[in-house]
Amino acid sequence: MAFTFDDGPNDPHTLNLLDVLSNHNVPATFFMIGRYVRQRPDVALEVKNRGHVVANHTFTHPFLTFESTSSVRSELEQCREALTAAVGEYSNLFRPPWGARRPAVLRTARQLGLQPIMWSVTGFDWDAPSVEYIVKKVTARVRGGDVILLHDGGHKAFGTDRSDTVKAVETLIPRYKSEGYEFVTIPQMIEIANSSFRKSPPQESARGI
Repeated sequence: MAFTFDDGPNDPHTLNLLDVLSNHNVPATFFMIGRYVRQRPDVALEVKNRGHVVANHTFTHPFLTFESTSSVRSELEQCREALTAAVGEYSNLFRPPWGARRPAVLRTARQLGLQPIMWSVTGFDWDAPSVEYIVKKVTARVRGGDVILLHDGGHKAFGTDRSDTVKAVETLIPRYKSEGYEFVTIPQMIEIANSSFRKSPPQESARGI
């Protein structure tokens, strides 16, 4: 399974999350908002330096379905510029905010060399009442080969409290490690899926990719 975190970087919760992931030797993929990267490039760089994958989540987190093609391109390019300035080379992955997309959005992303990534499980942590709620939402859907959506930040404001998400991750990792699950980044999951596709029927490939 692959943990993915949207809407960062976010101080202090991204850094606290990095500590949890490091303690359990778990890699993850972070889809970052460009304007927050510009605000805290040091946090974005720390994510990369800890061995995690950094990816594009637009510059301001708009609902891309309602944006013009030129606006979509600008959002992706501005985020790319912010990430490049902060961390240097990074992944070609892209996640549309709220998962909102239409053919023109996907076409524009691919023209820029970006690979859209969605998810198969979410903890609904953007408005969760408790740690237990997040854990319950994730565990109800996990089947293996999952891309799990959680948030280390909030698109409305820098500094959004994600302490419950951090605690939920600290609960989920030992649970699934004890059940024999392996945690991977999205690029690793794509490689696993491609390898499985070459060897097996399509249904054997990872869900959510």
